[in-house]
Amino acid sequence: MAGSATAERGARQRESSGPPLVRRLGPRRLRMIIVLALVVVLLGAGTAWVLYGSRWLRVERVTVSGTNVLTPQQVREAADVPVGSPLISVDTDAIEARLRAELPRIDSVDVVRSWPHGIGLKVTERTPVLLVQKGSNFVEVDDEGVRFATVSEAPKGLPLLEVTVSSSRSAAASLRRFGEGRLVREAVKAAGSLPAAVARDTRLVKVRSYDDISLELSDGRTVAWGSSEKGAAKSRALTALMKAAPTARHFDVSAPTAPASSGS
Repeated sequence: MAGSATAERGARQRESSGPPLVRRLGPRRLRMIIVLALVVVLLGAGTAWVLYGSRWLRVERVTVSGTNVLTPQQVREAADVPVGSPLISVDTDAIEARLRAELPRIDSVDVVRSWPHGIGLKVTERTPVLLVQKGSNFVEVDDEGVRFATVSEAPKGLPLLEVTVSSSRSAAASLRRFGEGRLVREAVKAAGSLPAAVARDTRLVKVRSYDDISLELSDGRTVAWGSSEKGAAKSRALTALMKAAPTARHFDVSAPTAPASSGS
């Protein structure tokens, strides 16, 4: 009896010795899983072929928007988009880097894929607020103090920027401490704080040191602005001072709580 029972258990063990997953799923379900796996693989391969190998989703056109001084053709040439390449493989970051390097006038650019065949370049150009004369040409300076382009003709309505550090110890120390780039940014900041009427009339912004910024207006009047700090208060003080002393030739708002005017 004991021998017979042992033989039965051995037989049952041999019958159930197949792979556990096959026993749980059964032949029909296993076939379905295999078919689904093949479908997924084929779909993946097909998608990859459509994106990378077919002619359906390749770059055929490059559109440019947002240009003002630059031309669309200049932007397209600098972008050097690989026309004919799979759209999915285009390196948009590399295109943006090329545009910034080749065209400093560009402040920002958004490179977008326009399915199924296009690349869009949305450009924002820098806007000049001051000019630096360089020989017979003019260097444009934007509101961040960036010198970004040289032009042969000065755009109308923009004042010149003159950085002339005096020989005084304080001016030399200011230049060493802040550097010319910082002084330019301070001049831009000061110019951006001017009352609208004064800004339109400003011919020259002169920087001698960090706290010695002055203005020359088109009619010969001058303004001592001081540093770029407290710009709003200085703007209000200058407006009030010009109304109170309309014939004055010199205005000093470097200390906006104690403005002064002189000359007539």
